Amino acid sequence: MIAEVPNLTEEVYGGLVGQMTPLMQAAKGFIFHSGGPNPTGGWRVIEAWESEEDGRAWFEENVRPNLPPEIVPDRKYFPLHSTVTK
Repeated sequence: MIAEVPNLTEEVYGGLVGQMTPLMQAAKGFIFHSGGPNPTGGWRVIEAWESEEDGRAWFEENVRPNLPPEIVPDRKYFPLHSTVTK
């Protein structure tokens, strides 16, 4: 999943990711999360989930209720062939 979040600041992201990390790590289907500044402004988040359904459920149950109303991520899911980590 790749999310482009134009209105998201580093401060808001830092608060959310700090709060959500332990929950995310325990979530069904979670593989990884990464986030950073988007060169065009705002923030970009990349996540891998075992299924799109797992990722969508996590977002709706945990992230959306904690986002300020003006922050609306443009989230898109793409299938992965493989994931390699260190």
